[in-house]
Amino acid sequence: MCRHLAYLGPPRPLSELLLTPEYGLLRQSYAPRDMRGGGTINADGFGVGWYPGAGAVRARQPVRYRTERPFWTDASFADLAPVTESGAVLAAVRSATAGMPVVSTACAPFTDGRWLFSHNGVVTGWPGSVAGLAGALPVTDLLTLDAPTDACLLWALVRARLRTGADPADVLAGVVREVAGAAGGSKLNLLLTDGRTVYATAWRHSLAVREEPDGVLVASEPHDELPGWVPVPDGHLVVARPGSATTQPVERLTHRTRPTHPEGAR
Repeated sequence: MCRHLAYLGPPRPLSELLLTPEYGLLRQSYAPRDMRGGGTINADGFGVGWYPGAGAVRARQPVRYRTERPFWTDASFADLAPVTESGAVLAAVRSATAGMPVVSTACAPFTDGRWLFSHNGVVTGWPGSVAGLAGALPVTDLLTLDAPTDACLLWALVRARLRTGADPADVLAGVVREVAGAAGGSKLNLLLTDGRTVYATAWRHSLAVREEPDGVLVASEPHDELPGWVPVPDGHLVVARPGSATTQPVERLTHRTRPTHPEGAR
């Protein structure tokens, strides 16, 4: 398993989101509290993606930092984080499934254009269980996977559907339903953002959300003991923006055309 987090709101130093919280991603890399039988530590690398600036400037593509080193050993990021601010961040620490490579390119977040994506979980029966779904993708997408892992294939499935203009919430729900149908017992917590909205699924693993007056946090597990963290029910999808978050059952979502204005995507 892995652990991940997304934040939208006023610009904050990366260290304030990832390093200094009592139970933040740094601590979750060596002492996670809710892995649900999916390992004990997340020592197989980490990654952080953030959108420079705020407001209109955030229209730019995200910046990304990834490494296969354990989070707690990376002195370079520890120096970078306190002096780097962003109002839109997605970060993850990785626990590689047995047999999958430990390389920087296998670490989330994965990206294409404005999008950042992460997967917390595992696809059971990999790779045979999802060979049929993979076979429906363009060959170029398969040949250019960041790494031969279940998370990278999930990103390819999500990315291909986003390109059609489908609503991001429906894209995540559709991928979860199809992969769960092909690979029963899979854990499919998916996390996606374009820097304006966060979309996340809770599917057989932990997820929590905290609304703030002008921001929102979505995370595998609460990174502090402050009030306001709300567990996301299993089988649900979250759509979160600064100051608000809504949940709905994955099974009830149907495919729609994405609204022209990204802020209206539901």
